[in-house]
Amino acid sequence: MCRNIRTLFNYDPPSTAADIEAAALQYVRKVSGYRSPSAVNDAAFQRAVAEVAATTASLLDALETAAPPRDRAAEIAKARARNAKRFPTA
Repeated sequence: MCRNIRTLFNYDPPSTAADIEAAALQYVRKVSGYRSPSAVNDAAFQRAVAEVAATTASLLDALETAAPPRDRAAEIAKARARNAKRFPTA
């Protein structure tokens, strides 16, 4: 699976339609091997992105958990700290 796709479930604030669309786009890019499809494949590519996004939104709506929601800002800060440790600047 593509490492750029992030967990979307159980966040405060909840994942937006844009977050879901971005994850769907990354998934379809990874599976198809296209970053930008040719004109002949564009309709199929865009249809796949829309279908994956719709299915993902449906899944997120159906999932339930007793765990408290994660703080999106805190998760982003942790990821940035890990990244800074991995790739220190001069």
